[in-house]
Amino acid sequence: MIARNSITAVRSTIQRCEHTNKILTKRLHTLKSKRLPTAGAATSSEASRSNNPRTPPSRRPLSSTSDEHGDTDSPLQKQKFDEASLPVSFSDISRAQVAIRNGIVRTTCEKSHFLSDIIGANVFLKAEIRQFTGSFKERGARNAILHHLREMGDGFKESGAIAASAGNHALALAYHGKLLGVPVTVVMPTVAPLAKVDKCRKFGARIIIKGAHIGEAKEYAETLVESEGLTYINGYDDPPIVAGAGTMGIEIIDDVPCVDAVIVPVGGGGLIAGVSCAVKTLKPCVKVYGVEPEFCASFTAALKAGKPVDTPTTPTLADGLAVPIVGSTAFQVARHYVDETVLCTEKQISLAVLRLLENEKMVVEGGGTAGLAALLPGGALDRPELKGKNIVVPLCGGNIDTTVLGRVLDRGLAADNRLCNFTATVSDRPGGIAKLTALLHDQQASIKDIYHERAWLQSNVDQVQVKCVVELQGSEHVGRLKTALTDAGYTVSWPLSDAS
Repeated sequence: MIARNSITAVRSTIQRCEHTNKILTKRLHTLKSKRLPTAGAATSSEASRSNNPRTPPSRRPLSSTSDEHGDTDSPLQKQKFDEASLPVSFSDISRAQVAIRNGIVRTTCEKSHFLSDIIGANVFLKAEIRQFTGSFKERGARNAILHHLREMGDGFKESGAIAASAGNHALALAYHGKLLGVPVTVVMPTVAPLAKVDKCRKFGARIIIKGAHIGEAKEYAETLVESEGLTYINGYDDPPIVAGAGTMGIEIIDDVPCVDAVIVPVGGGGLIAGVSCAVKTLKPCVKVYGVEPEFCASFTAALKAGKPVDTPTTPTLADGLAVPIVGSTAFQVARHYVDETVLCTEKQISLAVLRLLENEKMVVEGGGTAGLAALLPGGALDRPELKGKNIVVPLCGGNIDTTVLGRVLDRGLAADNRLCNFTATVSDRPGGIAKLTALLHDQQASIKDIYHERAWLQSNVDQVQVKCVVELQGSEHVGRLKTALTDAGYTVSWPLSDAS
Protein backbone atom coordinates (compact mmCIF):
# COMPACT_ATOMS: atom_id res chain seq x y z
CA MET A 1 0.00 0.00 0.00
CA ILE A 2 2.84 2.40 0.87
CA ALA A 3 4.62 1.61 -2.42
CA ARG A 4 1.38 2.13 -4.36
CA ASN A 5 0.85 5.54 -2.69
CA SER A 6 4.42 6.53 -3.52
CA ILE A 7 3.95 5.58 -7.17
CA THR A 8 0.70 7.57 -7.27
CA ALA A 9 2.46 10.60 -5.77
CA VAL A 10 5.26 10.41 -8.35
CA ARG A 11 2.77 10.12 -11.20
CA SER A 12 0.84 13.13 -9.87
CA THR A 13 4.04 15.20 -9.69
CA ILE A 14 5.04 14.19 -13.24
CA GLN A 15 1.59 15.11 -14.59
CA ARG A 16 1.73 18.51 -12.88
CA CYS A 17 5.19 19.23 -14.30
CA GLU A 18 4.02 18.23 -17.79
CA HIS A 19 1.04 20.56 -17.41
CA THR A 20 3.32 23.39 -16.32
CA ASN A 21 5.64 22.76 -19.28
CA LYS A 22 2.67 22.99 -21.68
CA ILE A 23 1.63 26.32 -20.16
CA LEU A 24 5.13 27.77 -20.48
CA THR A 25 5.50 26.48 -24.05
CA LYS A 26 2.17 27.99 -25.06
CA ARG A 27 3.19 31.28 -23.46
CA LEU A 28 6.45 31.25 -25.45
CA HIS A 29 4.60 30.67 -28.76
CA THR A 30 2.26 33.56 -27.94
CA LEU A 31 5.23 35.83 -27.24
CA LYS A 32 6.93 34.89 -30.52
CA SER A 33 3.77 35.43 -32.58
CA LYS A 34 3.37 38.95 -31.17
CA ARG A 35 7.01 39.96 -31.79
CA LEU A 36 7.33 42.25 -34.79
CA PRO A 37 10.23 41.69 -37.24
CA THR A 38 12.93 44.36 -37.16
CA ALA A 39 15.48 45.50 -39.73
CA GLY A 40 18.54 44.69 -37.66
CA ALA A 41 19.81 41.69 -35.85
CA ALA A 42 18.41 41.02 -32.40
CA THR A 43 20.43 42.10 -29.43
CA SER A 44 22.24 39.45 -27.45
CA SER A 45 19.71 39.78 -24.62
CA GLU A 46 16.80 39.28 -27.03
CA ALA A 47 18.51 36.30 -28.61
CA SER A 48 19.15 34.64 -25.29
CA ARG A 49 15.58 35.33 -24.21
CA SER A 50 14.10 33.76 -27.35
CA ASN A 51 16.26 30.66 -26.89
CA ASN A 52 15.15 30.20 -23.31
CA PRO A 53 11.83 28.30 -23.18
CA ARG A 54 11.39 29.15 -19.48
CA THR A 55 11.25 32.90 -20.06
CA PRO A 56 7.64 34.21 -19.92
CA PRO A 57 6.41 37.59 -21.19
CA SER A 58 7.25 40.45 -18.86
CA ARG A 59 4.66 41.26 -16.24
CA ARG A 60 3.56 44.75 -15.34
CA PRO A 61 4.82 45.68 -11.87
CA LEU A 62 2.49 47.37 -9.44
CA SER A 63 3.79 50.93 -9.40
CA SER A 64 4.19 53.30 -12.32
CA THR A 65 5.83 56.63 -12.90
CA SER A 66 6.02 58.90 -15.92
CA ASP A 67 9.35 59.61 -17.58
CA GLU A 68 10.38 62.73 -19.46
CA HIS A 69 8.95 61.34 -22.71
CA GLY A 70 5.51 60.87 -21.18
CA ASP A 71 5.88 57.08 -21.04
CA THR A 72 3.91 55.75 -18.09
CA ASP A 73 6.14 52.69 -17.81
CA SER A 74 9.14 53.08 -15.54
CA PRO A 75 12.45 51.28 -16.27
CA LEU A 76 11.39 48.77 -13.63
CA GLN A 77 8.21 48.00 -15.58
CA LYS A 78 10.03 47.49 -18.87
CA GLN A 79 12.46 45.04 -17.31
CA LYS A 80 11.92 41.44 -18.37
CA PHE A 81 12.85 38.56 -16.13
CA ASP A 82 13.68 34.89 -16.30
CA GLU A 83 11.68 32.68 -13.94
CA ALA A 84 14.74 30.48 -13.53
CA SER A 85 16.58 33.43 -11.99
CA LEU A 86 14.03 33.89 -9.20
CA PRO A 87 14.88 32.46 -5.77
CA VAL A 88 11.62 30.47 -5.69
CA SER A 89 9.99 28.77 -8.69
CA PHE A 90 6.88 26.72 -9.31
CA SER A 91 9.05 23.58 -9.23
CA ASP A 92 10.01 24.41 -5.64
CA ILE A 93 6.34 24.84 -4.74
CA SER A 94 5.40 21.52 -6.38
CA ARG A 95 8.12 19.70 -4.44
CA ALA A 96 6.95 21.36 -1.25
CA GLN A 97 3.40 20.19 -1.84
CA VAL A 98 4.53 16.59 -2.10
CA ALA A 99 6.77 16.94 0.94
CA ILE A 100 4.28 18.45 3.38
CA ARG A 101 0.95 16.99 2.27
CA ASN A 102 0.91 14.29 4.98
CA GLY A 103 1.73 16.75 7.75
CA ILE A 104 -0.74 19.60 7.24
CA VAL A 105 -4.48 19.98 6.83
CA ARG A 106 -5.86 20.14 3.29
CA THR A 107 -8.11 23.10 4.09
CA THR A 108 -11.43 23.72 2.40
CA CYS A 109 -12.17 26.50 -0.08
CA GLU A 110 -15.93 26.93 -0.03
CA LYS A 111 -18.29 29.60 -1.29
CA SER A 112 -19.78 31.99 1.25
CA HIS A 113 -23.32 32.78 0.19
CA PHE A 114 -23.75 35.56 2.75
CA LEU A 115 -20.53 37.37 1.88
CA SER A 116 -21.09 36.83 -1.83
CA ASP A 117 -24.40 38.64 -1.51
CA ILE A 118 -22.81 41.52 0.43
CA ILE A 119 -19.90 41.93 -1.99
CA GLY A 120 -21.71 41.22 -5.25
CA ALA A 121 -19.33 38.45 -6.35
CA ASN A 122 -18.81 34.73 -5.82
CA VAL A 123 -16.57 34.73 -2.75
CA PHE A 124 -14.73 31.54 -1.77
CA LEU A 125 -13.03 31.34 1.64
CA LYS A 126 -9.80 29.34 2.00
CA ALA A 127 -10.01 28.36 5.68
CA GLU A 128 -6.37 28.23 6.79
CA ILE A 129 -7.62 28.80 10.33
CA ARG A 130 -8.33 25.05 10.32
CA GLN A 131 -4.64 24.17 10.49
CA PHE A 132 -3.71 22.61 13.83
CA THR A 133 -1.94 25.72 15.11
CA GLY A 134 -4.48 28.03 13.50
CA SER A 135 -2.63 29.57 10.55
CA PHE A 136 -1.10 28.98 7.11
CA LYS A 137 2.38 29.26 8.65
CA GLU A 138 2.44 25.50 9.10
CA ARG A 139 3.00 25.05 5.37
CA GLY A 140 6.26 26.94 5.30
CA ALA A 141 7.46 25.79 8.72
CA ARG A 142 7.15 22.10 7.90
CA ASN A 143 8.71 22.51 4.47
CA ALA A 144 11.64 24.47 5.92
CA ILE A 145 12.33 21.84 8.59
CA LEU A 146 12.17 19.04 6.02
CA HIS A 147 14.48 21.02 3.72
CA HIS A 148 17.12 21.41 6.43
CA LEU A 149 16.78 17.74 7.40
CA ARG A 150 17.55 16.77 3.80
CA GLU A 151 20.49 19.18 3.69
CA MET A 152 21.98 18.52 7.14
CA GLY A 153 20.70 15.10 8.09
CA ASP A 154 20.76 14.08 11.76
CA GLY A 155 23.06 17.00 12.50
CA PHE A 156 20.04 19.29 12.26
CA LYS A 157 18.24 17.24 14.90
CA GLU A 158 21.20 17.70 17.22
CA SER A 159 21.71 21.44 16.69
CA GLY A 160 18.12 22.57 16.13
CA ALA A 161 16.32 25.57 14.65
CA ILE A 162 15.69 29.06 15.95
CA ALA A 163 13.28 31.83 14.95
CA ALA A 164 12.05 35.18 16.19
CA SER A 165 8.28 35.44 16.22
CA ALA A 166 5.46 36.84 18.30
CA GLY A 167 2.85 34.39 17.19
CA ASN A 168 1.90 32.17 14.27
CA HIS A 169 5.36 31.29 12.93
CA ALA A 170 6.53 30.42 16.43
CA LEU A 171 3.55 28.11 16.95
CA ALA A 172 3.99 26.41 13.57
CA LEU A 173 7.72 25.88 13.96
CA ALA A 174 7.39 24.59 17.52
CA TYR A 175 4.64 22.15 16.55
CA HIS A 176 6.28 20.68 13.46
CA GLY A 177 9.68 20.67 15.12
CA LYS A 178 8.23 18.41 17.79
CA LEU A 179 6.63 16.14 15.17
CA LEU A 180 9.85 15.84 13.17
CA GLY A 181 12.20 15.49 16.13
CA VAL A 182 13.97 18.85 15.71
CA PRO A 183 14.57 21.01 18.81
CA VAL A 184 13.22 24.53 18.34
CA THR A 185 14.15 27.76 20.09
CA VAL A 186 11.79 30.71 19.74
CA VAL A 187 12.71 34.25 20.74
CA MET A 188 9.54 36.21 21.45
CA PRO A 189 9.23 39.92 22.24
CA THR A 190 7.74 41.10 25.50
CA VAL A 191 4.51 42.07 23.68
CA ALA A 192 3.84 38.49 22.59
CA PRO A 193 0.44 37.25 23.81
CA LEU A 194 0.76 34.98 26.84
CA ALA A 195 -1.59 32.42 25.29
CA LYS A 196 0.77 31.94 22.32
CA VAL A 197 3.80 31.78 24.59
CA ASP A 198 2.18 29.02 26.64
CA LYS A 199 1.19 27.05 23.52
CA CYS A 200 4.73 27.18 22.16
CA ARG A 201 6.04 25.94 25.48
CA LYS A 202 3.54 23.04 25.45
CA PHE A 203 4.89 21.99 22.05
CA GLY A 204 8.30 21.57 23.69
CA ALA A 205 10.01 24.65 22.29
CA ARG A 206 12.58 26.60 24.28
CA ILE A 207 11.06 30.05 24.80
CA ILE A 208 13.18 33.16 25.29
CA ILE A 209 11.41 36.46 25.98
CA LYS A 210 13.65 39.23 24.70
CA GLY A 211 13.18 42.63 23.09
CA ALA A 212 10.45 45.25 23.01
CA HIS A 213 9.42 44.28 19.48
CA ILE A 214 10.07 41.63 16.84
CA GLY A 215 13.11 43.49 15.47
CA GLU A 216 14.95 43.34 18.78
CA ALA A 217 13.91 39.72 19.24
CA LYS A 218 15.39 38.87 15.85
CA GLU A 219 18.66 40.61 16.67
CA TYR A 220 19.03 38.55 19.81
CA ALA A 221 18.11 35.33 17.96
CA GLU A 222 20.88 35.99 15.45
CA THR A 223 23.43 36.11 18.27
CA LEU A 224 22.36 32.61 19.33
CA VAL A 225 22.83 31.35 15.77
CA GLU A 226 26.53 32.06 16.09
CA SER A 227 27.04 31.13 19.74
CA GLU A 228 25.00 27.89 19.75
CA GLY A 229 25.25 26.79 16.12
CA LEU A 230 21.50 26.98 15.51
CA THR A 231 19.83 27.32 12.10
CA TYR A 232 17.74 30.46 11.74
CA ILE A 233 14.42 30.07 9.89
CA ASN A 234 12.89 33.34 8.77
CA GLY A 235 9.11 33.18 8.98
CA TYR A 236 8.42 34.97 5.69
CA ASP A 237 11.59 35.18 3.61
CA ASP A 238 13.45 31.85 3.50
CA PRO A 239 12.92 30.16 0.10
CA PRO A 240 11.52 26.94 1.68
CA ILE A 241 9.07 29.11 3.67
CA VAL A 242 7.89 30.88 0.51
CA ALA A 243 7.60 27.60 -1.39
CA GLY A 244 5.60 26.02 1.42
CA ALA A 245 3.21 28.98 1.53
CA GLY A 246 2.81 28.70 -2.23
CA THR A 247 1.20 25.26 -1.91
CA MET A 248 -1.95 27.12 -0.97
CA GLY A 249 -2.04 28.51 -4.51
CA ILE A 250 -2.04 25.01 -6.02
CA GLU A 251 -4.94 24.01 -3.79
CA ILE A 252 -6.86 27.14 -4.77
CA ILE A 253 -6.63 26.28 -8.47
CA ASP A 254 -7.58 22.65 -7.74
CA ASP A 255 -10.61 23.61 -5.62
CA VAL A 256 -11.85 26.59 -7.66
CA PRO A 257 -10.69 26.06 -11.26
CA CYS A 258 -12.97 28.90 -12.41
CA VAL A 259 -11.24 31.45 -10.14
CA ASP A 260 -10.87 34.97 -11.54
CA ALA A 261 -9.04 36.70 -8.67
CA VAL A 262 -7.18 35.85 -5.47
CA ILE A 263 -6.96 38.43 -2.67
CA VAL A 264 -3.98 37.81 -0.37
CA PRO A 265 -3.01 39.61 2.88
CA VAL A 266 0.54 41.00 2.82
CA GLY A 267 2.89 41.25 5.77
CA GLY A 268 6.46 40.12 5.17
CA GLY A 269 5.54 39.06 1.64
CA GLY A 270 6.17 35.31 1.84
CA LEU A 271 2.57 34.22 1.40
CA ILE A 272 1.74 36.44 -1.57
CA ALA A 273 5.06 35.56 -3.23
CA GLY A 274 4.37 31.84 -3.09
CA VAL A 275 0.66 32.01 -3.89
CA SER A 276 1.09 34.42 -6.81
CA CYS A 277 3.86 32.27 -8.31
CA ALA A 278 1.73 29.13 -8.13
CA VAL A 279 -1.50 30.75 -9.33
CA LYS A 280 0.09 32.68 -12.21
CA THR A 281 1.97 29.59 -13.40
CA LEU A 282 -1.08 27.34 -13.41
CA LYS A 283 -3.55 29.98 -14.62
CA PRO A 284 -1.90 33.21 -15.85
CA CYS A 285 -5.20 35.00 -16.47
CA VAL A 286 -6.07 35.07 -12.75
CA LYS A 287 -5.61 38.43 -11.06
CA VAL A 288 -3.63 38.41 -7.81
CA TYR A 289 -4.17 41.33 -5.44
CA GLY A 290 -2.26 42.05 -2.27
CA VAL A 291 -3.82 43.82 0.72
CA GLU A 292 -1.89 45.35 3.60
CA PRO A 293 -2.95 47.56 6.52
CA GLU A 294 -2.57 51.30 5.99
CA PHE A 295 -0.67 51.49 9.27
CA CYS A 296 2.11 49.24 7.92
CA ALA A 297 2.33 49.53 4.13
CA SER A 298 5.84 48.09 3.80
CA PHE A 299 5.21 46.21 0.53
CA THR A 300 3.74 49.31 -1.11
CA ALA A 301 6.79 51.28 0.04
CA ALA A 302 9.11 48.61 -1.38
CA LEU A 303 7.37 48.77 -4.76
CA LYS A 304 7.82 52.52 -4.91
CA ALA A 305 11.49 52.29 -3.93
CA GLY A 306 12.20 49.26 -6.10
CA LYS A 307 13.58 47.37 -3.10
CA PRO A 308 12.62 46.54 0.50
CA VAL A 309 12.85 49.62 2.71
CA ASP A 310 12.25 50.31 6.38
CA THR A 311 8.69 51.59 6.76
CA PRO A 312 7.25 53.49 9.74
CA THR A 313 4.54 51.43 11.43
CA THR A 314 1.68 52.15 13.80
CA PRO A 315 0.01 49.55 16.03
CA THR A 316 -2.76 47.91 14.02
CA LEU A 317 -5.56 45.40 14.44
CA ALA A 318 -3.73 43.38 11.77
CA ASP A 319 -0.75 42.83 14.07
CA GLY A 320 0.31 39.72 12.17
CA LEU A 321 0.95 41.87 9.07
CA ALA A 322 2.94 44.58 10.89
CA VAL A 323 6.34 43.85 9.33
CA PRO A 324 8.42 47.04 8.85
CA ILE A 325 10.57 45.60 6.02
CA VAL A 326 9.33 42.98 3.55
CA GLY A 327 11.61 40.04 2.88
CA SER A 328 14.05 40.47 0.02
CA THR A 329 13.46 36.95 -1.32
CA ALA A 330 9.70 37.35 -1.14
CA PHE A 331 9.88 40.76 -2.81
CA GLN A 332 11.93 39.45 -5.73
CA VAL A 333 9.24 36.88 -6.48
CA ALA A 334 6.08 38.83 -5.69
CA ARG A 335 6.98 41.96 -7.68
CA HIS A 336 6.85 39.93 -10.90
CA TYR A 337 3.55 38.14 -10.32
CA VAL A 338 1.26 40.35 -8.24
CA ASP A 339 -1.07 42.56 -10.27
CA GLU A 340 -1.80 45.20 -7.65
CA THR A 341 -1.48 45.97 -3.96
CA VAL A 342 -4.04 48.03 -2.05
CA LEU A 343 -4.51 49.22 1.53
CA CYS A 344 -7.27 48.61 4.07
CA THR A 345 -8.26 50.70 7.09
CA GLU A 346 -8.69 49.71 10.72
CA LYS A 347 -12.44 50.22 10.35
CA GLN A 348 -12.58 47.81 7.42
CA ILE A 349 -10.55 45.20 9.29
CA SER A 350 -12.87 45.31 12.31
CA LEU A 351 -15.89 45.03 10.02
CA ALA A 352 -14.37 42.00 8.29
CA VAL A 353 -13.80 40.25 11.64
CA LEU A 354 -17.42 40.99 12.57
CA ARG A 355 -18.84 39.77 9.22
CA LEU A 356 -16.95 36.47 9.44
CA LEU A 357 -18.04 35.83 13.01
CA GLU A 358 -21.69 36.64 12.38
CA ASN A 359 -22.13 35.12 8.92
CA GLU A 360 -19.63 32.26 8.82
CA LYS A 361 -19.19 31.52 12.54
CA MET A 362 -15.43 31.87 12.03
CA VAL A 363 -13.06 33.56 14.47
CA VAL A 364 -10.30 35.13 12.36
CA GLU A 365 -7.54 37.46 13.53
CA GLY A 366 -7.26 40.96 12.06
CA GLY A 367 -4.39 40.20 9.70
CA GLY A 368 -6.17 37.12 8.38
CA THR A 369 -9.20 39.17 7.32
CA ALA A 370 -7.31 41.84 5.31
CA GLY A 371 -8.31 40.33 1.96
CA LEU A 372 -11.98 40.37 2.86
CA ALA A 373 -11.68 43.87 4.35
CA ALA A 374 -10.64 45.29 0.97
CA LEU A 375 -13.60 43.60 -0.78
CA LEU A 376 -16.36 44.80 1.54
CA PRO A 377 -18.46 47.81 0.46
CA GLY A 378 -16.29 50.91 0.57
CA GLY A 379 -13.04 48.92 0.42
CA ALA A 380 -10.23 49.45 -2.07
CA LEU A 381 -11.34 46.43 -4.13
CA ASP A 382 -15.04 47.29 -4.11
CA ARG A 383 -14.85 47.78 -7.88
CA PRO A 384 -17.15 47.20 -10.86
CA GLU A 385 -14.65 44.94 -12.64
CA LEU A 386 -14.75 42.44 -9.75
CA LYS A 387 -18.54 42.25 -9.48
CA GLY A 388 -19.85 38.83 -10.45
CA LYS A 389 -16.35 37.33 -10.53
CA ASN A 390 -15.13 34.20 -8.74
CA ILE A 391 -12.87 35.47 -5.96
CA VAL A 392 -10.83 33.41 -3.48
CA VAL A 393 -9.96 34.98 -0.13
CA PRO A 394 -7.51 33.12 2.14
CA LEU A 395 -8.35 33.42 5.84
CA CYS A 396 -4.75 33.18 6.99
CA GLY A 397 -4.97 32.89 10.75
CA GLY A 398 -7.35 32.61 13.68
CA ASN A 399 -5.07 33.19 16.66
CA ILE A 400 -6.59 36.21 18.35
CA ASP A 401 -6.72 36.80 22.10
CA THR A 402 -10.19 36.78 23.63
CA THR A 403 -9.74 40.25 25.12
CA VAL A 404 -8.56 41.64 21.77
CA LEU A 405 -11.45 39.94 20.00
CA GLY A 406 -13.91 41.75 22.26
CA ARG A 407 -12.37 45.12 21.44
CA VAL A 408 -12.27 44.38 17.73
CA LEU A 409 -15.93 43.35 17.72
CA ASP A 410 -16.93 46.57 19.52
CA ARG A 411 -15.08 48.54 16.87
CA GLY A 412 -16.79 46.53 14.18
CA LEU A 413 -20.22 47.20 15.67
CA ALA A 414 -19.39 50.91 15.85
CA ALA A 415 -18.21 50.92 12.24
CA ASP A 416 -21.47 49.18 11.29
CA ASN A 417 -23.56 51.85 13.07
CA ARG A 418 -24.84 49.27 15.52
CA LEU A 419 -23.03 50.71 18.51
CA CYS A 420 -23.32 54.51 18.89
CA ASN A 421 -22.60 57.09 21.56
CA PHE A 422 -23.88 60.60 22.07
CA THR A 423 -24.13 63.28 24.74
CA ALA A 424 -27.49 64.89 25.58
CA THR A 425 -28.30 67.79 27.92
CA VAL A 426 -31.18 67.01 30.31
CA SER A 427 -32.80 68.49 33.40
CA ASP A 428 -31.08 67.75 36.70
CA ARG A 429 -34.43 67.48 38.44
CA PRO A 430 -36.01 64.14 39.34
CA GLY A 431 -37.26 62.42 36.20
CA GLY A 432 -34.86 64.20 33.80
CA ILE A 433 -32.90 61.07 32.90
CA ALA A 434 -36.04 58.94 33.09
CA LYS A 435 -37.62 60.93 30.25
CA LEU A 436 -34.51 60.39 28.11
CA THR A 437 -34.42 56.66 28.76
CA ALA A 438 -38.14 56.43 28.01
CA LEU A 439 -37.49 58.02 24.61
CA LEU A 440 -34.68 55.54 23.97
CA HIS A 441 -37.04 52.72 24.90
CA ASP A 442 -39.66 54.00 22.46
CA GLN A 443 -37.02 54.10 19.71
CA GLN A 444 -35.93 50.51 20.54
CA ALA A 445 -32.42 51.62 21.45
CA SER A 446 -30.75 49.28 23.93
CA ILE A 447 -28.67 51.17 26.51
CA LYS A 448 -25.24 49.64 26.96
CA ASP A 449 -23.77 52.36 29.14
CA ILE A 450 -24.98 55.66 30.60
CA TYR A 451 -23.53 58.22 33.02
CA HIS A 452 -23.96 61.92 33.69
CA GLU A 453 -21.64 64.87 34.38
CA ARG A 454 -22.34 68.08 36.28
CA ALA A 455 -18.97 69.83 36.53
CA TRP A 456 -18.20 70.41 32.83
CA LEU A 457 -21.54 71.85 31.64
CA GLN A 458 -21.15 75.63 31.29
CA SER A 459 -24.88 76.50 31.19
CA ASN A 460 -27.83 76.37 33.57
CA VAL A 461 -27.02 74.93 36.96
CA ASP A 462 -30.16 72.77 36.87
CA GLN A 463 -29.00 70.86 33.77
CA VAL A 464 -26.56 67.98 33.34
CA GLN A 465 -24.91 66.21 30.44
CA VAL A 466 -25.76 62.55 29.99
CA LYS A 467 -23.43 60.36 27.94
CA CYS A 468 -25.07 57.31 26.41
CA VAL A 469 -23.76 54.27 24.55
CA VAL A 470 -26.61 52.48 22.79
CA GLU A 471 -26.97 49.41 20.59
CA LEU A 472 -28.91 50.01 17.37
CA GLN A 473 -29.69 48.12 14.17
CA GLY A 474 -27.80 50.14 11.59
CA SER A 475 -27.55 53.54 9.92
CA GLU A 476 -31.32 53.90 9.33
CA HIS A 477 -32.00 53.24 13.00
CA VAL A 478 -29.38 55.86 13.92
CA GLY A 479 -31.15 58.39 11.72
CA ARG A 480 -34.52 57.74 13.37
CA LEU A 481 -33.01 58.12 16.84
CA LYS A 482 -31.37 61.43 15.93
CA THR A 483 -34.66 62.78 14.59
CA ALA A 484 -36.56 61.68 17.70
CA LEU A 485 -34.04 63.35 20.04
CA THR A 486 -34.11 66.59 18.06
CA ASP A 487 -37.93 66.65 17.91
CA ALA A 488 -38.06 66.13 21.69
CA GLY A 489 -35.98 69.28 22.18
CA TYR A 490 -32.77 67.70 23.41
CA THR A 491 -29.41 69.34 22.70
CA VAL A 492 -27.37 66.41 21.44
CA SER A 493 -23.69 66.09 20.56
CA TRP A 494 -22.58 63.21 18.34
CA PRO A 495 -19.01 62.09 17.56
CA LEU A 496 -17.78 63.36 14.19
CA SER A 497 -17.97 59.88 12.67
CA ASP A 498 -21.67 59.67 13.58
CA ALA A 499 -22.61 63.28 12.89
CA SER A 500 -23.80 62.75 9.34
